[in-house]
Amino acid sequence: MRLAHKRNVQMKLQKRIKATVANTAAPKKAKPAVEKTVAAKTTAEKPAAAKAVAKSTDVALTPKQQQVLDIVASNAEGINPKGIGLAAGQEEAKAASWATGALKKLLEENLVAKEQLAGNKVIYKAV
Repeated sequence: MRLAHKRNVQMKLQKRIKATVANTAAPKKAKPAVEKTVAAKTTAEKPAAAKAVAKSTDVALTPKQQQVLDIVASNAEGINPKGIGLAAGQEEAKAASWATGALKKLLEENLVAKEQLAGNKVIYKAV
């Protein structure tokens, strides 16, 4: 194995380890903020938001995936990939493609649900 390849693999592993450490520390700080916004909408959604935060700590998520999960969880009515990218501060031209990679992983881990609307329109909701 080339040294450069081995170094790149190790860097990717370190990013993932740092992401899991950040995920275990971040929900404690972010949890009250999520509960406040959810409490403002309805009190029935509190358990669903708490479950999404609890599930995210079990799975190793990258910071981008965590950011996408937070955006989807904050939009209870559902949000499309372009809306997720724009909420994350991406340019309008590449907002949807920026979010799709993270959404695929979140779908595999059953952290978000995909709903097909008319035609090719899709929205994502937190589970």
